[in-house]
Amino acid sequence: MVMERQTTGRWVDKEHGLVSPDIFLNQEIYDQELEQIFARTWLFVGHESQIPNPGDYVLGRMGEETVIVVRDNNQKVHIFLNRCRHRGNRVCRYDEGNTGIFTCTFHGWSYNLEGHIAALPYHAGGYANMPKDEWGLVEARCEVFEGSIWGCWDKNAPSFTDYLGGCETYLSGFLAGVNGSLGGAEVLAGVAKWRLPANWKVPCPDTDRTHGWITHKSVMEVRIGPSGEGRRDRRDSGTQYTVNFPHGHTMSMSLPKLEAEPYKDSWAEAPIVREYLEHAYQERKKKMGAMASVTSSPAIFPNMGTQYYQPWVVRIMHPQGPLMTEIWTYFFMDKEAPAEVKEHIRDYYGRYTGPAGMTQQDDMENWHWATEGALGTVSHRYPYNYTLFLDETPQDGPSTYGLPGNFCNIMSDENHRRYYQRWQEMMLAKDWGEMTHPAVR
Repeated sequence: MVMERQTTGRWVDKEHGLVSPDIFLNQEIYDQELEQIFARTWLFVGHESQIPNPGDYVLGRMGEETVIVVRDNNQKVHIFLNRCRHRGNRVCRYDEGNTGIFTCTFHGWSYNLEGHIAALPYHAGGYANMPKDEWGLVEARCEVFEGSIWGCWDKNAPSFTDYLGGCETYLSGFLAGVNGSLGGAEVLAGVAKWRLPANWKVPCPDTDRTHGWITHKSVMEVRIGPSGEGRRDRRDSGTQYTVNFPHGHTMSMSLPKLEAEPYKDSWAEAPIVREYLEHAYQERKKKMGAMASVTSSPAIFPNMGTQYYQPWVVRIMHPQGPLMTEIWTYFFMDKEAPAEVKEHIRDYYGRYTGPAGMTQQDDMENWHWATEGALGTVSHRYPYNYTLFLDETPQDGPSTYGLPGNFCNIMSDENHRRYYQRWQEMMLAKDWGEMTHPAVR
């Protein structure tokens, strides 16, 4: 089947499971994405554990925009566009740190932790009539969800919880400590960042369960998992599904299994880690009951993906042009874990994921060549196939399992079909008032 090449209109045919290659390659489509999607949606910019004290800041990204995520003297978290209001120069050039003021190195305009103008050198009355309270740093909307920090430029967008549309149940569980304490995760110092010659949507949604047997075959042979038996160590994970939401959020998950022993036989070479995790998991069961054994990896539309297996990872696909992505990976740990346990887990991260980890290297090569192979004139004419389990009717979450979301076969392409359909809806909608708001099932 040949799809007509287009720069506006219908790129995604969810009914037939077809997606045009143009959405991964075309400059005009990419420019429209920055306006229609990244300037309107809620985006992950960091975690509170990165900025525990007043004056602490980290740099984040929202689309192609660099932002400052900072805690002020009243403990409030702000997200500022990293751009001086005078001539547009950056006011912060460091990835992280602590400060009381942000000063532009061009003319010295300075801003306090609340984004207000603090100093205008040499103005000597020259700015006497300028309404200084209107010329502070441009600030995004900011919401903190159990430690995670999210920003949005659109004042008309729904609240972050409404934006999640039911997926908050799983995001909360993902961000909880192993012992079930809400917001019990913390980010390791530093964020792994690297560039990949592929469109930012190629790794999205991060729920592909049919590639591992061949993409990661070498990893399975090397046996780099903590148990020495494979890539991951989760046990008794129960029946697995892909789950999607009308708002474009997707994930893979397992249904609750009260008698699960997920850490049994794991971390054979580091029993201190296994013992800690087993003890913490018993506490989790006391707090959460059957929900304790739900393992989910919520991917929040448009560009946030996660991986949950102790330890757990947040991966953000930042757009850098139609053929380039900058991936930022946040490595999480249980903040109550002993130092020795954290050290073992830190070492495992280096072997397993990130730009130097074996699995991510496998993925990056395929993502690159999937992009390279679509660049030809003829290649543009033929759609991508997302028809796996196309005829399957999703099982309605609440009525079947008492959990939100549409449940499908773990191998299904339904997550991808729903994700790209939502992408198209946002690309064609004039504003949030025109956006479709399907009921959360």
